[in-house]
Amino acid sequence: MFKGRFPYLKRMGADEEKKLKQKIFDIVFEADTPYGKIFDISLLLLILLSVGLVMLESIPAINARHHTVLVSLEWILTFLFTIEYLLRIYCVKNRWRYIFSFYGVIDLLSILPFYLGLVLPTSKYLASIRILRLLRIFRIFNLTRFTRGKNVLVLGLKESKDKIIVFLSFVLLIVVVIGSIMYMVEHDHPESGFTSIPISIYWAIVTLTTVGYGDISPVTGLGQFLASVVMIIGYGVIAVPTSIVTMEMNKAAKHNEDIPTNTQRCRNCGDDYHLDGAIYCKTCGHLLNEP
Repeated sequence: MFKGRFPYLKRMGADEEKKLKQKIFDIVFEADTPYGKIFDISLLLLILLSVGLVMLESIPAINARHHTVLVSLEWILTFLFTIEYLLRIYCVKNRWRYIFSFYGVIDLLSILPFYLGLVLPTSKYLASIRILRLLRIFRIFNLTRFTRGKNVLVLGLKESKDKIIVFLSFVLLIVVVIGSIMYMVEHDHPESGFTSIPISIYWAIVTLTTVGYGDISPVTGLGQFLASVVMIIGYGVIAVPTSIVTMEMNKAAKHNEDIPTNTQRCRNCGDDYHLDGAIYCKTCGHLLNEP
């Protein structure tokens, strides 16, 4: 993929290329080396700058006076982020695993909007999504207790996934039934806004989640009674998924408490949560620190 495009890499021997990839990996992925920390801190500053530029460009008065400067800086930063993304793909062993990983998708989405902006100008404002790359800050500054908290949250969400899916499916069925009943009760009164079953389902979702925009409201006595019941049910609906996730997070926290960990990243699978002193990756068994 890369050797055909860069003659220097083509002339390089296998051992030299392996050393180069390891060196690049230590810089762009690892946060426990001097060069890696400098690179990551510089990257965070550039991300903040790029998001700030996107925000400034959305302000008409500033954009009118400094449009050329803002766009030029945005393209320079996008070019640097593109080079960084290609380097990440080049130095990892399992490229597809990185590309489709959480951070890999975020890294790609952080540069795509500007290229899409050549076709759809307004899409470049989606570049603010690169603020999500700041999630690496806990790993960069070696805040392992925050990293452990992140893993507890992720594990809690994973363990409660099946329960949440069942719960949301049940809620979906309920709002369809409620919406249909409300349409039956209110459709003879156009001023209420219940003009179709899909609109009524929309009202049921808004009411059940206690948002209540007020753009649609029942006018009949029976409709208002049903709406009151839906509002009361809504408070219970909010509490259920919270309790499910909290229970799983408590289990995960008990399992992970007081376990010494670090932010060493596996070059093969990308796992960055290992025990102190670990030699091999707990996920794929690959050697963490290659000689």
